[in-house]
Amino acid sequence: MPETQFDVIVIGGGPGGYVCAIRAAQLGMRTAVVEREALGGVCLNWGCIPTKALLRTSEIYSTLATLEKFGLSASDAGFDIASVVKRSRDVAGQLSGGVKTLMRRNKIQVIEGSARIAGRGSVAVEKDGQVTSYEADHVVLATGARPRALPGLEADGKLVWTYREAMTPSAMPKSLLVIGSGAIGIEFASFYRAMGARVTVVEVLPRVLPVEDEEISAMARKAFEKQGIAIHTGASVTALARHADSVTATVTADGTTFEVTADRAISAVGVVGNTEGLGLENTRVQIDRGFIVTDEWQATAEPGLYAIGDVAGPPCLAHKAMHEGVVCVERIAGLETARPLNRRRIPGCTYCHPQVASVGLSEKAARDAGFEVKVGKFPFVANGKAIALGDSEGMIKTVFDAATGELLGAHLIGPEVTELVHTFALAMTLETTEEALMETIFPHPTLSESIHESVLAAYGRAIHI
Repeated sequence: MPETQFDVIVIGGGPGGYVCAIRAAQLGMRTAVVEREALGGVCLNWGCIPTKALLRTSEIYSTLATLEKFGLSASDAGFDIASVVKRSRDVAGQLSGGVKTLMRRNKIQVIEGSARIAGRGSVAVEKDGQVTSYEADHVVLATGARPRALPGLEADGKLVWTYREAMTPSAMPKSLLVIGSGAIGIEFASFYRAMGARVTVVEVLPRVLPVEDEEISAMARKAFEKQGIAIHTGASVTALARHADSVTATVTADGTTFEVTADRAISAVGVVGNTEGLGLENTRVQIDRGFIVTDEWQATAEPGLYAIGDVAGPPCLAHKAMHEGVVCVERIAGLETARPLNRRRIPGCTYCHPQVASVGLSEKAARDAGFEVKVGKFPFVANGKAIALGDSEGMIKTVFDAATGELLGAHLIGPEVTELVHTFALAMTLETTEEALMETIFPHPTLSESIHESVLAAYGRAIHI
């Protein structure tokens, strides 16, 4: 096979793209990945991973302020923001290098440059003014997404930040305005507040973390406000004045208007798919609200052309992109075991404090869908491990179909819940009923016992409350 001929070409080396390429290689396909920046994409280099490094720093810094309750003492705690940022960047760099190793190990060709569809099965890659043509039976678009820009709130890299500038501040702002309270906005609000900045969050919808269960959202807001974060919901920024070293936002909420002045602002109002410059105008590919339309196997309307990850639409999550990449190439390979993604089983995680995680239907969504439900709740304040950790704020909430015992959804807020939610995702994948979950033995003392108790609570059998 010629060096420019492949079975599969993946455009984009982010989580969805590189996982898709590895699975294709495992299935015996000659595979290439085209990447114009760094392998690992936004998630590894500018999103999931480096933000967690920053949040770990803020978690430790916050703990230093509560040492007395652990019988410890320390003085003159402080931080160097340059060192904090460097650690975050080093973590991202280490993992990006790891992806390069995976490409070599799986004999995947990495092509540097910007790609566009040049015809059916044809990909043109430009680098340094030179264009090279490649051919493949199957082309997978994994080009990700970028921050959505609202008129008047466009990021300028100095006063109004996107996630990139927010992850690499040259100095710690004394005050910060966060526009949008989804996972990205709340994680940055949590980090900067923990590091000492005065933080104000403005959300146009009626509640923070609007995709979460209403009860969890309310608990999260209460926790954030207790930490000193000012929150305005049902509010919109109608104007933004930029000064020499600060911004002033005009905010409208409940018919009233007021101003918020801050050193910096973060625009976190969602993302839009990277569909431009790909040559899609000469294909049958359909775009809906900024994202590529696909079928359940990630195929577009153009034969031989597929889309996965953020560019294929929400939820814009790395693990969703990875799973779509696997589904896509397994379908291409004709595996009988291939199964389309069940979108109700995609867990979501927000790494604020307290952490928030969920999978499946919220209580309201389940009721709106016509289910008669049984709901169980178990507070971490009744969990021995949480009390021992000194982090007992939050709860686990489960939603079951009263008729069948099917687990419809699980909603968690509290210590390390992002490491617990997979238990519910696994239960849903296995189509586990409440009976099997009740019979499962959870180790003691662990946070995971709260999972068991929340299931028991849904059926009036909780032991420790």
